[in-house]
Formats: sequence, structure tokens, C-alpha cells
Amino acid sequence: MSEKLANPAPLGLMGFGMTTVLLNLHNAGFYGFGTTILALGIVYGGLAQIVAGIMDYKKGNTFGTTAFTSYGLFWLSLVIIKILPSGIGSFGGSTEYATAAYFFMWGLFTFIMFFGTLKANRALQFVFMSLAILFFLLTIRDYAFASGSIDLGNNVGTLAGYEGVICGLSAVYLALAEVLNEAHRRTVLPICPMQKQNTA
Repeated sequence: MSEKLANPAPLGLMGFGMTTVLLNLHNAGFYGFGTTILALGIVYGGLAQIVAGIMDYKKGNTFGTTAFTSYGLFWLSLVIIKILPSGIGSFGGSTEYATAAYFFMWGLFTFIMFFGTLKANRALQFVFMSLAILFFLLTIRDYAFASGSIDLGNNVGTLAGYEGVICGLSAVYLALAEVLNEAHRRTVLPICPMQKQNTA
């Protein structure tokens, strides 16, 4: 008998989306950085996405495994950077140049992963392209701070915050669309699939 497996994408997308919205409301200047963001980053942004990646591995979905596991580990690594600003032991803290390089590498990874969405659906394509833009904006922000361009860094950081909220909400939308469409066995929220079979 074949085993029917649940679609892990909504779990991973919700973990990513909600955490991204919460962090970028901070980046946009709505509130300060605190344990609320860190806790969600560890549990939902980090662990939930890793679980989703493992579930996608079980389904044989290489793209989903790579994406969800990588972004789950991204959130865990970002939390470590934030809670250890001065480093630990003989290891110094992360500099703004280093974090700029960190965000650039994640932007490059995301931009390349975007091409893996081209046969999926428009909603998923929007999530990945907007995320790549977000990472590159954060790269510019941290590089500007490192170079002493405080005003530029602040302005780009605020822009990144608003763009990040849009990115996160798009992931939440896609997650809820996949749940509701499957539950009702019809299109409740459109995701504009590129093929007859939805992939995420």
C-alpha cells in the first residue's frame, strides 16, 4: 500500500513568513529588537523549517529539502549572531563588513534558488525573488554602516524592513493558500501554477 504524505510546504512557508514579518517590522522601525523575535527565529523560523525540510526529503523533493533546511539554519545562525554580538571565547563578534558578506551570500543563494521556482507557481516565484532583493538590501545596509554612511544605512535598512514585510506576507499567503486549496479541493486562494501539478 502506498503511503500518503502531507505537504510540508505550508509549515515551512509559515515558519519563514511569520518570522520574516516580525523581524522586518523591527527593521522598518516599528519596535526594538528583543526576545520575541529571537524566540520565533529559533522555534518557528528555525526548527519548523528544518522539520519541513526533513519531511520534503521523505517525499523526494530536493528543492524543498534544500530551501527549507537552509533557511531554517539561516534563522538559527542569525539568532546566534544576534545573541553573541561580542563573540565567545577567543572568537570575536561579527563585524558589519562580515554581516554584509553574510547577507550577500544568502542573497546569491536565494537568487539562484529562484530559478528552481520557474516551473512551480507565480506565488512561490514572488517569495524567492522578493527574498533575494531583501538580502541584497540588507547587504547594502550593513556595508553602508561599515563604511560610515550612517544615513544611507538607516534609509536602506528602513526600505529593507518594508520590503521584508511584503516578502514575509507573500510566504504566509502561499502557505495559507496551499492549506485552504487542499482542504477544499478547489482554488480558494490563487497561486497561479505554471503546471497542472502544483509544486512548492
